[in-house]
Amino acid sequence: MLGLETDVQFVKGIGPRIGESLKAKGISTVEDLLYHLPFRYEDRLHPQPLSDLKPGEMASVIGEVRGTVLLRTRSMPIFEMTVGQGISSLKCMWFHGTYLKDRFKPGQMLAVYGKVEASRSGRGFKMIQPQVEILSADEDESELLEVGRIVPVYESLGGNKLTTRWIRRIVYNLLGELEGHVPETLPRALIERLSLPNREEALRHVHFPPPGTPITQLQASGTVAHRRLIFEELFYLELGLELKRRRFKERVGIAFETTEKVRKAIREILPFHPTAAQKRALGEIVADMRKPSPMRRLLQGDVGSGKTIVALQAMLVAIENGYQAALMAPTEILATQHYLAAKKLLKRYRIVLLTGSLDDDVKRLAQSRIYQGEADLVIGTHALVAEKQVEADEAGELRKQKEPAVKFHKLGLVVVDEQHRFGVIQRFRLMKQPNSVELDVLVMTATPIPRTLALSLYGDLDTSVLDELPPGRTPIVTRKVSDARADEVWKFVREQARRGHQAYVVYPVIEGPKDDQPERDFASPEADEKAKKTERLSFFEKPTLKAATEMYESLKAGALAGLRLGLLHGRLDSDEKEIVMRRFQRGEIDVLISTTVIEVGVDVPNATVMVIEHAERFGLAQMHQLRGRVGRGAAKSYCILITGGKVSEQAEERLAAMVRTQNGFELAELDLQLRGPGEFFGTRQAGLPDFRVANLVRDRELLELAKKEAAGFEEDQQVTPKEKNLVHTRLRGTWQRRYGLVEAG
Repeated sequence: MLGLETDVQFVKGIGPRIGESLKAKGISTVEDLLYHLPFRYEDRLHPQPLSDLKPGEMASVIGEVRGTVLLRTRSMPIFEMTVGQGISSLKCMWFHGTYLKDRFKPGQMLAVYGKVEASRSGRGFKMIQPQVEILSADEDESELLEVGRIVPVYESLGGNKLTTRWIRRIVYNLLGELEGHVPETLPRALIERLSLPNREEALRHVHFPPPGTPITQLQASGTVAHRRLIFEELFYLELGLELKRRRFKERVGIAFETTEKVRKAIREILPFHPTAAQKRALGEIVADMRKPSPMRRLLQGDVGSGKTIVALQAMLVAIENGYQAALMAPTEILATQHYLAAKKLLKRYRIVLLTGSLDDDVKRLAQSRIYQGEADLVIGTHALVAEKQVEADEAGELRKQKEPAVKFHKLGLVVVDEQHRFGVIQRFRLMKQPNSVELDVLVMTATPIPRTLALSLYGDLDTSVLDELPPGRTPIVTRKVSDARADEVWKFVREQARRGHQAYVVYPVIEGPKDDQPERDFASPEADEKAKKTERLSFFEKPTLKAATEMYESLKAGALAGLRLGLLHGRLDSDEKEIVMRRFQRGEIDVLISTTVIEVGVDVPNATVMVIEHAERFGLAQMHQLRGRVGRGAAKSYCILITGGKVSEQAEERLAAMVRTQNGFELAELDLQLRGPGEFFGTRQAGLPDFRVANLVRDRELLELAKKEAAGFEEDQQVTPKEKNLVHTRLRGTWQRRYGLVEAG
């Protein structure tokens, strides 16, 4: 008898060879296969007549192959197929379609899905790059699964064999074999309270919807069956985070004291009157630090909201209590900037900088000072969490083992800046010092995080938000212009330089055509991909991007001749970057030509202009971060977004939002909607759960509900001890296998 944990290779019709292919796709068990859900549905209960098609609409059509031809054009081969219904016909076209020439034969019945367009002649319709499925020649199977019903459509699992039709048949047979043997995963009281179907019924109806299910609900994953599976996934995530939070509260931490001496030290470093938000955030942090349980808190604030000063005050609490504090930054430039700021404000404290580019002798001296307790505050990059290989002689044999390269004397507080740029495991490695108590941890980000991401990524952390700007921050004027007006932009930059101000000019790539990729993955998916199969012929050529190195030479000899220009990008070594950045900060460079390496943390109050070329290629969050590099002084500041080439609808929406508002949280919500959670940070190291059913943009309401139910689960008297035990058992297995990164630490 098959069970949900059965290896997928033992499912009828799969076997060892296909099983290995499925495992490479993350499908190892029967349960994994059942959770490979349809990504859309086709209404083949009422096939759409060709005569009812309307241009601009998506349509599903069932017809027979009338003829095929491979057209050889100058730019590419185009495969064309005619699909007919009675006397009506539809042209289907695929660019680069040579691989299709032997696939279709006259008389075959097909299901075709795509966007309907009017033909050039004005008679009839066509589809460009439609999805197509050959219907089974077996009438019984075809009637059962492929026509005469709402049909699920799956993403292919690879090759010509593991098609949507193959998946449909395997899953249908599997559900039949498992009937009555799919165990429930939610307590009965919870299911009844939320009016959810049982798990088996939900899986059956998501894969094979019953007649009468509204197709619009199915396409939006809004049926009661979908909601049941989505809620289940989010409930287990939120319950895991809730239990993790509770476990931390039970651990022994450091109960820091806030004596008059500590309060006086905090007051001494305030360079300005704090905002109400800063006071509130510091109060929340200090309240956590005074508790005997370890602090786990996220401090998020918009660009320029004053997170660093709040973090320094928190670190003073630890230092004045006789402990060391550590601050980890994602780049050497930012770590050095934090170091210089700390040296300026914390004059009577011992501060050590530790980064990867330091000389070995300097590193060893710094590490010795840290270990001997001769450093109060340690600021560094990933070098703080680096490990070194150590050879140990045991039983006469040499064995290699790892140990931290940096050992602290008495570490009490860890602050991680721009934490989403560190892997989650890195985020916690600093906490693994050989102490008898748990360290307090404060993680910071200047990337405003939408509530749904905060609940799923950092649900185990308490959150403080800085939602006001300190006094003296001037609003930034943001304008969008086309490349045709570039001369006006350079004239404006020259005028700002004449007035003694400085400017940034940012490009998406370092070098020209041979530089296939941006410096890092920052753009929205539709902006940076090579033309997709569903796009028109004219989109197959990738536009030429202006590049930092070429434009540096061009501007130096042309539009910005006579100004002092600098060049900064990721391929320069650390020393070169440091020299360029220091010269810019000292005012020895008028215009800094750069890639996105200046996105985070560089503070130059005299810079008043940020020019972003090919702005349509950037994500909203990144443009907002770049804009935050100016507006740090008293002078009026400007952000100019220059677009080049064709601008997509999504890009236009992003650019319009940048011009409309400077509210980072509003922009973050829009960015999440446009790009989706998987791309929001431009990195998969953020620890984002790999959801099988849920979507954080679409399922916000269910996420809030799951969090509420998870928070009260342990105290719910309607849930039996046996049910709680079953939930905990599943949570341990699911948590480790599905959400391992989030659980790190």
